[in-house]
Amino acid sequence: MNNDNTHQEQQSPVVTFSNIPLDDEPVSPGFDTLPPEATQTPMVTVADIQFKKGGKVYYFDPGSLSLTAGDEVIIDTARGPEYGFCSGGNHDIPRSQVIPPLRQVIRIATDRDKQVRQEYKKKEFEALAVCQQKIAEHKLDMKLVSAEYSFDGSKILFYFTADGRVDFRDLVKDLAAIFRTRIELRQIGVRDEAKMLGGLGICGRPFCCKQFLDDFQPVSIKMAKTQSLSLNPTKISGTCGRLMCCLKYEQDAYESLIKTSPKNDSLVNTYDGVGTVTDTNLLKQTVKVRLEQDPSSIKTYNNCEICVLRNGKAKKTDPPIDTNIPPLPKPEKKPEPEEITLFDESKLSNYRQPDQPAERGQSGKPEAAGESRQSRRGKNRQERKPHPKGGENKKSRPSKEKQETAPKAQEPQEKQEAAKKSRNRKKRYYRSRKSGGQKPE
Repeated sequence: MNNDNTHQEQQSPVVTFSNIPLDDEPVSPGFDTLPPEATQTPMVTVADIQFKKGGKVYYFDPGSLSLTAGDEVIIDTARGPEYGFCSGGNHDIPRSQVIPPLRQVIRIATDRDKQVRQEYKKKEFEALAVCQQKIAEHKLDMKLVSAEYSFDGSKILFYFTADGRVDFRDLVKDLAAIFRTRIELRQIGVRDEAKMLGGLGICGRPFCCKQFLDDFQPVSIKMAKTQSLSLNPTKISGTCGRLMCCLKYEQDAYESLIKTSPKNDSLVNTYDGVGTVTDTNLLKQTVKVRLEQDPSSIKTYNNCEICVLRNGKAKKTDPPIDTNIPPLPKPEKKPEPEEITLFDESKLSNYRQPDQPAERGQSGKPEAAGESRQSRRGKNRQERKPHPKGGENKKSRPSKEKQETAPKAQEPQEKQEAAKKSRNRKKRYYRSRKSGGQKPE
């Protein structure tokens, strides 16, 4: 009994005076009425910094500095102070996007900092030549790509490519004895080599990795198949020997287009009857269908003009499909707009609004539909009134030039040739007199 009583006492709620709000005390807010400060995402001010132009972007704390794109700065890194380029000024981002620790921007680069960097850039070529010579002496199977000095000159970093692991301990000892500084050799891939050296792709433009790509995205041969490209390695591979990075650019668009297009060997119904899909064009959103009624003919339809009965090849487990179904209704084609020119009066009269006046000719009257310019001129001449003093109208009389040239057109061909010879003879005569020569015969 005592155990039952104690169990009931534990289940009964305990009410105290502290749980009852007084009239003078404010009611605490519930879970659905949080203060606005609690719902806001914490933000942090950062600046976008690159170690090389066109390289990967890193976030740094600008502190009290006001940076803009294009500034050259000195930044604090795990390897010590380094030289960087600002690609984006001060801006706020959510704190969740920042990978701790957030390093500091020390200062904006001065003229002295720029001069020191240029001096070390010149020494990099000498270090590269010395390292290549030592690699040949040690007969190491490695390809040297580039050499970099740290900003303070305390370390030289050599990048190289190799097919496998390379034992370069003796090489590091020789380089440290020559340069009297810390030496680091780092093995990179062929893609990183192309990004460092740069060049022109098969499209004629600079490498995407050198120009604007921050990271290398994974590219597979499946992307080339999805985009219906040639699987020849020489056509889909870049200068580095790997698949081209640009295959990734349009992959999302092709994947969305595939969802709205039937597969090959699909059974579809069209307005010409049931048929099988032989080919699909993802960009045009069209399919080629071989009709069952006429297997020798292949017709092209838009994706919106067909009805898919079976998507893909038929399987043994698929239920039978009744192909004796009526064809789809043929879509009505919209009439194409007619081509109208300025001289086509017959068509312009159909499109002219009733309130719009017709163009007026020389006689001041509206032009009739299909009336040519020559017929209007002849009509105007007939409508002219005779001269008040008698005779013909002055405007209707032919000019003197026309009167003179009219009979000449009726002269025989022999007289015209004779006149042409006489004109040419006179021209030769005047030319000879100007040049001081004798009279031509």
